[in-house]
Amino acid sequence: QVQLVESGGGLVQAGGSLRLSCTASGRPFGNCAMGWFRQAPGKEREFVTAISWSGGSSYYEDSVKGRFTISRDNAKNTAYLQMNSLNPEDTAVYYCAAKRGVSLPRPRARSEYDYWGQGTQVTVSS
Repeated sequence: QVQLVESGGGLVQAGGSLRLSCTASGRPFGNCAMGWFRQAPGKEREFVTAISWSGGSSYYEDSVKGRFTISRDNAKNTAYLQMNSLNPEDTAVYYCAAKRGVSLPRPRARSEYDYWGQGTQVTVSS
């Protein structure tokens, strides 16, 4: 089992930045690929970004490319999501997710991930 706890959400003005953290406990974090998803009110949970177990590969949804950066520190069992140039369309609950094993054949698929955090709210005001 892996337990995931997100933090770092909050209220920010358009153009601002936030950094989300996802701290894992339980199964060795270094063996898990990590992803971030988000869910806005009335919408389905959607892929934002993912990173391989080693940090050597990362994937981004088109609307966040160039603005968001995913990273991880396996020594701290933590994954990060740096979000810059935020706009109101980024408002959502952000969830981190972990996938057992070192492969990540479908990083954008929710079904690929085995563990989920409880989510952290990000609100961007205009």
